Amino acid sequence: MKQLRAWMLRLAGLFSKSRRERELAAEIEAHLQMHIDDNLRSGLSLDEARRQAILKLGGVEQTRQACRERATMPFLEGVLQDLRFAARQLAKNPGFACVAIFVLALGIGASVAIFAFVDATLLKPLPYRQPNRLAAVTETVREFPRAQLSVEDYRDWKSRNDVFSSLDVYNQIGYMLPTHEGTQLVRGARVSDGFFKTLGVMPILGRDFYPGEDLSSSPRAVMLTYAAWQKFFGGRQDIVGQAVTLSGNSYTIVGVLPRSFLFALVGTPLFWTALHPEGQCDLRRSCHNLNGVARLKDGVSVALADAEMKSIATQLEKQYPTSNRGQGAIVEPLREVIVGQVRPLLLLLLAGAALLLVIACVNVSSLLLVRSESRRREIAVRGALGASHARLVRQFVTEGFVLVIAGSVLGLAFGAMFLRVLLGFITKDILEYTPYLNGLGIDLRAVAFVAILSLISLVLFSLAPALRFILSSDIRDGLAEGGRSAAGNVWRRFASNLVIVELAIAVVLLAAAGLLGKSFYRLLRVDIGFQSDHLATVQVALPASYATDAQKVTLTREILNRLQALPGVKSVGVTSRLPVMSNGNTTWIRIVGHPYNGEHNEVNEREVSSEFFRTLQAPLLRGRLFTEAEDLTKPNVVVINEALAKKYFPGEDPIGKQMGDNTLTPKSLTEVIGIVGDVKEGSLDEETWPAVYYPFNQGPDDFFIVFVRTDRTEAVILPAMIAAIHQVEPAIATFDEMTMNERIYNSPTAYLHRTSAWLIGGFAGLALVLGAVGLYGVIAYSVSQRTREIGVRMALGAQRSAVYQLIMGEAGWLTGAGILAGLILAVAAAVLMRKLLFGVPAWDITILLAVSIMLAASALVASYLPARRAASVNPVDALRAE
Repeated sequence: MKQLRAWMLRLAGLFSKSRRERELAAEIEAHLQMHIDDNLRSGLSLDEARRQAILKLGGVEQTRQACRERATMPFLEGVLQDLRFAARQLAKNPGFACVAIFVLALGIGASVAIFAFVDATLLKPLPYRQPNRLAAVTETVREFPRAQLSVEDYRDWKSRNDVFSSLDVYNQIGYMLPTHEGTQLVRGARVSDGFFKTLGVMPILGRDFYPGEDLSSSPRAVMLTYAAWQKFFGGRQDIVGQAVTLSGNSYTIVGVLPRSFLFALVGTPLFWTALHPEGQCDLRRSCHNLNGVARLKDGVSVALADAEMKSIATQLEKQYPTSNRGQGAIVEPLREVIVGQVRPLLLLLLAGAALLLVIACVNVSSLLLVRSESRRREIAVRGALGASHARLVRQFVTEGFVLVIAGSVLGLAFGAMFLRVLLGFITKDILEYTPYLNGLGIDLRAVAFVAILSLISLVLFSLAPALRFILSSDIRDGLAEGGRSAAGNVWRRFASNLVIVELAIAVVLLAAAGLLGKSFYRLLRVDIGFQSDHLATVQVALPASYATDAQKVTLTREILNRLQALPGVKSVGVTSRLPVMSNGNTTWIRIVGHPYNGEHNEVNEREVSSEFFRTLQAPLLRGRLFTEAEDLTKPNVVVINEALAKKYFPGEDPIGKQMGDNTLTPKSLTEVIGIVGDVKEGSLDEETWPAVYYPFNQGPDDFFIVFVRTDRTEAVILPAMIAAIHQVEPAIATFDEMTMNERIYNSPTAYLHRTSAWLIGGFAGLALVLGAVGLYGVIAYSVSQRTREIGVRMALGAQRSAVYQLIMGEAGWLTGAGILAGLILAVAAAVLMRKLLFGVPAWDITILLAVSIMLAASALVASYLPARRAASVNPVDALRAE
């Protein structure tokens, strides 16, 4: 207790220095006077009495210092002194302080913003019980590495495997929900009964699905998300057991999911219903519309589970050769499926941010070294007066600490700002499937990351000047004028190497940005097979009351007629799936009269209206297109694309030939009546697949996309389209209205290329500026150190052009070395990020040449100013200064 009290008193003494000094002086003076009085009484003179008293006391200052050390903590007091001195040093050099802090904050801010994304996506564990035991399980075929499961295959997989403690399935779906504002289309998902148990998620209200509640024979059940509970039911506590109508069917609400629950693979559904298989697709083994998620048994690895599921898939292929031919299996960690597509982009951005931070640290280190040159005499004097190496190192550490703290605080502010900018790049559609990014901000993990960066920076910034002076052969050399030249040469060589590193990194970032930008340019100029301008699109969901095909056809025709009558509309089309979204919605075909060995000829399938191709302005190559009269009462017909004709009808005319499903059932037989040019149905960077186009009137659906070609601005006509559709039937749900060019521009592939190009381009721009600043600093310092040499040269007759050549030559050498090293690294980096490139080689000469010219021009500008200053040196003034 006494020791604790003494420690507390010492700590308090640090913060009451003035009062403590006064009390200490008074106490020492009292003791000194007492000794003086004793000496006077013994007969000594006043001066001698005082001298003897001071000797007995041990010296006034010595006693004062000893008392200070007993009353305070010497080390902490020294640290506080160093902090005050460091603050004064920075205040005396506001230009240096502001630039150093800003550059460091820029690097830290960019790094922490990207780290927040990487942390939320790649580092944080999935919000489920033992997430490392969860696996994504699905089928795989030649065309789709990750395909989907059928209901029947799922049941066989579940019953036959010995590697999963549970296996469940899910898929996305849209539901029509009656509300006070009218019918709304809401996102939903269907899941098997054990889905939430497999994830380890418990409802906050009500219960989970019962075993067997996902069967067709069971009553329909639904679980609400927290958002749906609040939005549509006002957060009522008595909601469990109530009924809700979804797409014309009554569902019983059995529970409410936690507010934090999310499952990115289905976006953000509001209603989770039990599977309840029904309809033609669910009841066919050959129809694949489900994805699987499983929990591995203890001791079972993903590789072992993958091998067993492949074995089961092989068994099913032998057992069901018609439906399961070529149907494999794949088991992957669930996280890999969730974040696999964005991982390359995030790692690229993290690498860019890291390189930018390296440049920032190099620049700040250079600034510190430049500044340390002006303090050579100060350090030398302090060393000559007895300051130890450790004491001087502590001063440099303290000054670096002040700099790093200021840069880190400002860096966190920059990071929050950069984070908002990055979130602005994420479109609404992308955010639907990355719900883990909602509410993303600077959290404790990000702060800890900044603390690590700060510690690394502190070590770097402290060692740079310390190694420059403290570890030199003789610190007192700084007292001599002549010592400056040799030391300056050492520093110039070191700083030059740092600048070469900076410039090389800038080349890498600039080349990456150029390659990504050119990839995006090439991507947007891919031949899509139709004219995308002046097309406005709206997705439509018909009400459940239109149940028969004839009703759907009649209502769709009314919609088309109403839209055709709008001012500025030239033609109207309908499709089950818009082009340039993704390959999918496939079917298997078999050509009548062609050899067949049970293979699955998988092609894109689209149901389109008679005016579909004319509205797209896609070319008819041969034959004819559909007519509006070709409906359910007429013979089945089909239009194929050129890719299908080349692949399945080599050397023959497809017109008039028949095709059907892989068993050629009479209902599936249809006649080929036309061949159209290849329309890019899949992503912009994918090969065009064979495709079949069936008349919408022969296979209508209650979900489709209607689009118009207009001679007006597309965005202007969208509200009129929605109003016209609702005039036909108010219960129709319309959503996702957008121009065709917007859909292409915001498609996942274009988004990935565009975002990576913009963000890496931003890093590259900052790197270019910082690299130029670093080069300027080195050349400017070189000029300041060579003032006498330049003065002598000019005094001996050197012309200003020769001085320009001398300084610019030094800058040119550094620039050339940086560009050469950067080009080699840029090609290597481009090879690593080749998955993000499209139509551009890693060694694209035009990009590398443009980057070299840009950096050389920037270096020329950065080095011109110090060269001009050198050429303006007055020889007399230079020699006098020396």
